[in-house]
Amino acid sequence: MAAAAALEAVAPTGALWGLVQDFVMGQQEGPADQVAADVKSGSYTVLQVVEALGSSLENPEPRTRARGIQLLSQVLLQCHSLLLEKEVIHLILFYENRLKDHHLVIPSVLQGLRALSLCVALPPGLAVSVLKAIFQEVHVQSLPQVDRHTVYSIITNFMRTREEELKGLGADFTFGFIQMMDGEKDPRNLLVAFRIVHDLISRDYSLGPFVEELFEVTSCYFPIDFTPPPNDPHGIQREDLILSLRAVLASTPRFAEFLLPLLIEKVDSEILSAKLDSLQTLNACCAVYGQKELKDFLPSLWASVRREVFQTASERVEADGLAALHSLTACLSRSVLRADAEDLLDSFLSNILQDCRHHLCEPDMKLVWPSAKLLQAAAGASARACDHITSNVLPLLLEQFHKHSQSNQRRTILEMILGFLKLHQKWSYEDKDERPLNVFKDQLCSLVFMALTDPNTQLQLVGIRTLVVLGAQPDLLSSEDLELAVGHLYRLSFLEEDSQSCRAAALEASGALATLYPVAFSSHLVPKLAEELGRGELDLARGDESTKCSRHLHCLQALSAVSTHPSIVKETLPLLLQHLCQMNKGNMVAGTNEVIAVCQSLQQVAEKCQQDPESCWYFHQTAVPCLLALAVQASMPEKGHSVLRKVLLEDEVLAAMVSVIGTATTHLSPDLAAQSVAHIVPLFLDGNVSFLPENSFPCRFQPFQDGSSGQRRLVALLMAFVCSLPRNVEIPQLNQLMRELVELSCCPSCPFSSTAAAKCFAGLLNKLPAGQQLDEFLQLAVDKVEAGLSPGPCRSQAFTLLLWLMGLLGDPELGPAAADGFSLLMSDCTDVLTRAGHAEVRIMFRQRFFTDNVPALVQGFHAASQDVKPNYLKGLSHVLNRLPKPVLLPELPTLLSLLLEALSCSDCVVQLSTLSCLQPLLLEAPQVMSLHVDTLVTKFLNLSSSPSMAVRIAALQCMHALTRLPTPVLLPYKPQVIRALAKPLDDKKRLVRKEAVSARGEWFLLGSPGS
Repeated sequence: MAAAAALEAVAPTGALWGLVQDFVMGQQEGPADQVAADVKSGSYTVLQVVEALGSSLENPEPRTRARGIQLLSQVLLQCHSLLLEKEVIHLILFYENRLKDHHLVIPSVLQGLRALSLCVALPPGLAVSVLKAIFQEVHVQSLPQVDRHTVYSIITNFMRTREEELKGLGADFTFGFIQMMDGEKDPRNLLVAFRIVHDLISRDYSLGPFVEELFEVTSCYFPIDFTPPPNDPHGIQREDLILSLRAVLASTPRFAEFLLPLLIEKVDSEILSAKLDSLQTLNACCAVYGQKELKDFLPSLWASVRREVFQTASERVEADGLAALHSLTACLSRSVLRADAEDLLDSFLSNILQDCRHHLCEPDMKLVWPSAKLLQAAAGASARACDHITSNVLPLLLEQFHKHSQSNQRRTILEMILGFLKLHQKWSYEDKDERPLNVFKDQLCSLVFMALTDPNTQLQLVGIRTLVVLGAQPDLLSSEDLELAVGHLYRLSFLEEDSQSCRAAALEASGALATLYPVAFSSHLVPKLAEELGRGELDLARGDESTKCSRHLHCLQALSAVSTHPSIVKETLPLLLQHLCQMNKGNMVAGTNEVIAVCQSLQQVAEKCQQDPESCWYFHQTAVPCLLALAVQASMPEKGHSVLRKVLLEDEVLAAMVSVIGTATTHLSPDLAAQSVAHIVPLFLDGNVSFLPENSFPCRFQPFQDGSSGQRRLVALLMAFVCSLPRNVEIPQLNQLMRELVELSCCPSCPFSSTAAAKCFAGLLNKLPAGQQLDEFLQLAVDKVEAGLSPGPCRSQAFTLLLWLMGLLGDPELGPAAADGFSLLMSDCTDVLTRAGHAEVRIMFRQRFFTDNVPALVQGFHAASQDVKPNYLKGLSHVLNRLPKPVLLPELPTLLSLLLEALSCSDCVVQLSTLSCLQPLLLEAPQVMSLHVDTLVTKFLNLSSSPSMAVRIAALQCMHALTRLPTPVLLPYKPQVIRALAKPLDDKKRLVRKEAVSARGEWFLLGSPGS
């Protein structure tokens, strides 16, 4: 028994010895992982591994010792968490001793020390002992890159877990690291070294007398000049090194006396990257510096920044220079001054004003804008700086505005004033009398009003922007100024088409200022617009056209633009609705465009009301019943139909009303939406018109039962409402409503009504939770579609319903419509199935549709007869054209042949869709596309002569994109293409000629040097 136990004990040791020999003497790498795994499992202990390595560790041959230590180190790297404190002590003593060994052994020793630096059981004091040994025994910069990186890793580990012990070394630790890092060149190591230096500073390690040495050992890399090699597996970019070094240089004010002269030198150099890096580093330094650090260098820093902004041709240098000046001023502004200290901010700003102020008097000279930008960069840094500069600059600019009479010069001066006014919006003043702009408010208002009356459009535009900024300043505009401003905005809102930009700016300004001054706009602008609207009604009644009708349109736009405050909405909305009702009285010649214009204004008001729940509900309960009443009245049979009643039932007008009702409903709270739905659904199902204004109609409103197409068309308005409701709002009489919608969707007499009903049915289905009710409605739709697709008058309407549910693969009669249906199914819906309308729009629905249906499309194409194959190609083209390209690229090899065949289809829609799909693929999958280059060149050139201008343009764009394919593949076709592209150069359409010139030019350059 005793002999058997002895054999069992010896067996594992023998196996371990064999693994050690395989690694050390057999130069095999696998045994190291096996030994580590056995130690983790408890088969061996680390002590047994050391004993098995005994002869290897004492071998007189350095390489053998190195292999032995390498094995031990690799085991420790995987098993360091299992070590006991006593084992760690002995191992560290062993490894420290081995640092004195042959240089071949050192890399393996360092790996072992890295493993031990990760030990939780490391006793106090040993981290310091290890670092002292490394500093004393190892010349780090003579080691290979990977071993230097190991040393940095050891230090990083100790700084993370033994910070207090390392701080006990005092400045010796800093000095040792400086010596170790000095001369480092590898970017992988520099990133780690910079991080260590940053931690030394930010964690308050003692730098002692070695501040300058630490700065020198890091600043020698500034500015970073590193270009990563091609196909670099490490992925280190120049920007990584720049940011890492910048974090070091800008981490302490103690570097300032050494760094600032270096930055000034590099800013003044001729190297663009050095200028940019220096200015950005200066910007970062200002966050930690104070007046003390900057004082001696301010004149030189200002001179360098000024020179770069005045003279540079680079926008990036200018932007960084202005940012640096901003940061310098901010730094000087936040420093606390002693009573007897010099105010460096005041003297610094005085220098800036002295060098820049006189240039502002020369609005035609090139230095006027650089000077203004410098002053604005400094003024934007603090309230003190803003007050100082503004109080000096504004009087000068106001004087110059009056001194110069040319509009262009005045525009330049006013733009500069505008820049300074915007800066004041950043600062708040508790005391009204402290506001520096109050001194200039009369002059500023006078100047703005002069600009608004100037005939120069550009000056007017700047004047409008300045007025808005003045209005945003509290208490700057008096009631008289506001009245004048409103008068000017009213006049500008009616400018003719040649001043479109100015009119648009005036409308935007009216909206912005009306939010701030609702009383002034209610008192002075809304009455004028109401009067103008009344004149427009008279013009429409007389049938006047042109100028008067354009004023009518401008008035509607102004009313919607100014509706930005709840109190104003309560005045403008009744005006717009009353205007629409007046059109319905029958005494106006109201065309489709006039009614649509009113609806568009109502929609814009609805959009502005969405931000305020109270305004949103007010708009909804005021506008929606009124619109429904007008539409219901228009749908009633009468002996004398008014012109408007016919207009209100037109497709375009109903679409505009749909937009208004949808916009007015999407932002309702569930409680308020429930109140509204309780009235509107019974209106359509039961004809309950009690909630409508002026609800006396000659007959009942029954859109689902009535035979007249007029009433059925109004289902589009029901669709707009119910499909915009929040998901958790319960629809009354839902079962009846869904059945009526299904029936109407298959009605053959009115395509508009059947499409609206199908959309409404789909929108309601979308919001239903999964369950029995949803299944029943789906089965109802499927049954109806199956019945409708049998020969008969309802086939087309049944197919329309189906498109909003599941899709169809084609049929000899419905094939073309089915193909177009794929475009509908893959596109974003704009009126029903939208996220804004609370519909459930799942991510990757296009990808799922592609996966489910494209195999059937391809199979159907191959099985179909020749006369319907184009339908499959058209459907496939629509699907692929709207599919995200990353999804399409893997499937491209199998589908490309079908796409190429689609180019031969005679249908222009198929051609255009396919070309739109192929163009990005030429850029993103050149290798796959180059396999079919012969076919592509032939078909693109043929289509460049298509009767359709859109197809010609798309074909030429594809010819242009073809040049991104590998050049050797294209060169044989170059002469043929250049000859063929000469023809579209004479095309009668300018856009076609433009694309032909671009494509032919690229083909001419194909294969030439540098192309």
